[in-house]
Amino acid sequence: MARMVQCVVLKREAEGLEANPYPGELGTRIYENVSAEGWKLWLERLSAIMNENGLSTADPRSFDIIEKGMLGFFFNEGNAGDAPAGFNPGGGGGKK
Repeated sequence: MARMVQCVVLKREAEGLEANPYPGELGTRIYENVSAEGWKLWLERLSAIMNENGLSTADPRSFDIIEKGMLGFFFNEGNAGDAPAGFNPGGGGGKK
């Protein structure tokens, strides 16, 4: 039977993640409070945040911005997880 969590993203009970998705205390908090579907939504938002801000996972300075984005997206702690201005999740071609 799948592990269920009360997902802070979906605002309902859903199937949890199979493993801790991120190291440390933040990763544990995400594992306990975010569903697999909620994590997928974060990955889509993360892609937009990284592209909009020119971030790279090869640059350690990017991780501070990524972690702030996680706190904002998952736990409403700040607005760093908000969609970048002009972000179109429907894939409508982006800004014109």
